Amino acid sequence: MTTGTPSPNENETRRTLVERQLNQSGWDRDQLVDEYLITHGRILAAGGKPRRGTPLRADYALEYRPGVPIAVVEVKRTSIDADDGIEQAKRYAKKLELPFAYATNGTKIQEIDLDRGTITEIDTYPSPDELWGRYRRAKGLDERLATDLVLTPFDQTLKNWDNSPKIPRYYQRLGVNKTVEAIGKGEDRLLLVLATGTGKTLVAYQIVKKLSQAQWPKGHPPRVLYLADRNILIDQPKDEYFTPGFGEAVHKLAGGVVKLGRHIYFALYQSLDQQGVENDGDRKALFEKFDKDFFDLVIVDECHRGSAKDNSNWRQILKHFESAVQIGLTATPVSKRDADTYGYFGKPVYEYSLKDGIEDGFLAPYRVRRVNINVDVNGWQPEPGQVDNYGNLIPEREYNQPDFERVLAIKERTEVAAQYLTDMLRDTDRLGKTVVFCVDSEHASRMRIALHNLNQDLSRQYGGDYVVRITAKDGDPGLAHLDEFKKVDSEAPVIAVTSRLLSTGVDMPMVRNVVIFRPIGSMTEFKQIVGRGTRLFGDKGKFSFDIIDFVYATRKFNDPEFDGPPVSRYEIKLDDEGHPIESAEDDLTEERSHVAEPAEAYEEQEGGSFDPAEEMSDDELISALTTRGRRYYVDGQEVFIWNDTLYVMDSDSGRPVMIEYRRFVGDQVLKLNLSPMELRGQWARARSRSDIIRVLKNDLGIDFKLLAEQMGDQDADPLDLLLSAAWEFPAMTRRERARRMRREHREFLESFSADAREILELVLDKYVEHGPIELRAKVLTLPPLRDLGSPAELAARFGGGQKLHEVLDRLGQYVYDVA
Repeated sequence: MTTGTPSPNENETRRTLVERQLNQSGWDRDQLVDEYLITHGRILAAGGKPRRGTPLRADYALEYRPGVPIAVVEVKRTSIDADDGIEQAKRYAKKLELPFAYATNGTKIQEIDLDRGTITEIDTYPSPDELWGRYRRAKGLDERLATDLVLTPFDQTLKNWDNSPKIPRYYQRLGVNKTVEAIGKGEDRLLLVLATGTGKTLVAYQIVKKLSQAQWPKGHPPRVLYLADRNILIDQPKDEYFTPGFGEAVHKLAGGVVKLGRHIYFALYQSLDQQGVENDGDRKALFEKFDKDFFDLVIVDECHRGSAKDNSNWRQILKHFESAVQIGLTATPVSKRDADTYGYFGKPVYEYSLKDGIEDGFLAPYRVRRVNINVDVNGWQPEPGQVDNYGNLIPEREYNQPDFERVLAIKERTEVAAQYLTDMLRDTDRLGKTVVFCVDSEHASRMRIALHNLNQDLSRQYGGDYVVRITAKDGDPGLAHLDEFKKVDSEAPVIAVTSRLLSTGVDMPMVRNVVIFRPIGSMTEFKQIVGRGTRLFGDKGKFSFDIIDFVYATRKFNDPEFDGPPVSRYEIKLDDEGHPIESAEDDLTEERSHVAEPAEAYEEQEGGSFDPAEEMSDDELISALTTRGRRYYVDGQEVFIWNDTLYVMDSDSGRPVMIEYRRFVGDQVLKLNLSPMELRGQWARARSRSDIIRVLKNDLGIDFKLLAEQMGDQDADPLDLLLSAAWEFPAMTRRERARRMRREHREFLESFSADAREILELVLDKYVEHGPIELRAKVLTLPPLRDLGSPAELAARFGGGQKLHEVLDRLGQYVYDVA
């Protein structure tokens, strides 16, 4: 009898067959990037300990030049049909936006041409030059300049905090290459839309690096203007990216002084718009002192702000340098009648959404704790003739959430929210960095004081800096607190209370809690606030974050607009022959009644200005307009938490929709494919119960303590919680299960000797106290059972260890038999 030679495994197939075939077609070893990492794998953190899903890796990426993949190869062992790898290969190619993919088992090669829509069995791989030619045709890379810019290598000189190289991720490379390709084709208005936390600044840096290495456009590095409307949006990219990468070529414009000897300029709109008197007596803004063609490239960070409005004074800066290529960067483009990001920059050359970032494992998933305060739910109305704390007569009407802290400040409302947050941090992590968004700086001050007084031990330990306020009114001390708060290795501040200052453009990777305590009317601002927590920092254990919502702002998660561009309607006008002659865009999000802007149009912010009317809902605007700035202060009111509900991300949805935690658990239980009877039967046996608990906790992300809290039943057995969440069964307390077991299965208990029955009675008592974890032999090592003898001695009362296990399994069956 002879045995056949075993087929090589996948690694052997790759090494001995696939690489040799690729080498024979002209591919050098350094052009074959094996185990090509595409994504990190989604983080699953609905409950319990966060864990990563499976990363996306291609067996090979075929790079024409370093950093320029043009195809992927999926390898199967020789005993598996190459066709079984086709779907994987297609998935990798689509993710990387490549036109070609190959599936092989070393003896058969299938070429998937996504450009032509064909799958063809081939004998040999195409050569690098042949495939590059086909790639160029598929991508429309006809212009020599566009091709050269795409082939220019990515810079790898920047370092992460741990000194490892800051290598662009797949979507960042796509964003960079699509942008320089468009520049090479002569396009001069470009838009990049990348979710907060996905690295827009690194994308901007790599674009400038590529253009500089290619000596675009005039045989020397380009002159670049990097624009934003807040100092923090300027200083962070300047100090952490461009200065380390470009050195002395970087300069920040300020003080009305023109400096012409640099290549990369950073500036605030406000600084460029600053007027100065020339030698001839004329007044000129700083930007007007530069020739109109001085800059080759203008990068507009957070381009949905600042110059977004057509009639903005700052738009004149962009018009002055209109001959330059202009790139808009944002996570939240706007599309309004007078402020249209798309209308100015055009359709995005590349988009990477929050959903994409979470699915790929590059952004942190989140949970939402929606907390309702009684006065927010029911409203508040003064007694007839009631005056506030300063003797002002309070107008008689019902005050609701949009009024609170704008028109009416109830002291206890802030204190109740501060107490809830303090209790939550005590239950989770008191040193977890937290940002609290309040209505304004005055509200932020009251919230700071309330939190400070509720956490006196930590306030004393950190020299008064456990809780700090960071608003425009806090000046340099506030900015110093912000610098410390942003650091990944700083211990304090822990809680930063703000209004709008931290809502955009601040990189805070260690934020674990985002607290929303002011109404948010704008989807743009809501996205920016959520983005404060989405950054990952696995080295310090930050894989997810919580949103604590006191004002029902998170209802916007379920708005179709949340993870996509603003919904717009286009009205097409036709001539007499039916041909379109013009199109008028109408923003569907603006169909509510228009309210005039308030007289106090601008609230000064750090390094810039902010128009609050842009971010208010209609109710907030009406409240602000009708009260003419007066605010009433009351205390001594009955204020309490009405209820709180936990929501988690629905991973099965096509968008990041939030669902109630109870429903989430029910959906996960149904994935076990067990009937209620089957689940109860497996739960009754210690070994299978442990297996189910492990799957529910580790694989499906269920936290039983959290579930009990959300269902308001701390005394219920976990099985009852699962049955209730999945099938709406009424829950039973552990005490009731034990009582009914003793009554309905008395014969079972009485079948044992008195000393053995004593042990079973104590086991049932432990079950009532701690749950099903006690229905196993290990309970013999815990008090009071261990005081009765060693485990072996106690097991002997039942006839030995094996018999004891059988008895405990039967006890479990009887406990879970009752319904």
